[in-house]
Amino acid sequence: MPSKEPHTESKGRIAVIGERELVIGYRLLGVDDTFIVNGGDESFKTMENLFFSHKYSMIIASHFIRDYLPSIFRKKVEASIEPLVLFMPLLQGDIQEESISSLARRVLGINIKY
Repeated sequence: MPSKEPHTESKGRIAVIGERELVIGYRLLGVDDTFIVNGGDESFKTMENLFFSHKYSMIIASHFIRDYLPSIFRKKVEASIEPLVLFMPLLQGDIQEESISSLARRVLGINIKY
């Protein structure tokens, strides 16, 4: 029996929009559709294009982007299920870079010598 659910190309596609640090992290995880924005009208326009493109099941956005969305659009985005929009909180505190070898030791339990 055929599924009554319409086939859309958005099934499983994820987009990430935000500051450089957030976007690069998701690129390293294998997310191809990433967009670096720095606020202002650029943030709103990019979010609007992603939201209405019907290409994505999920949009992960930096929390600061919410402030640049007009209130009516922000309410629509926050209530949306398709695509699901998640706002990631800003990183806070003193973040120090960790070397690859210490990261591998901590996460994987292996020593990398080079």
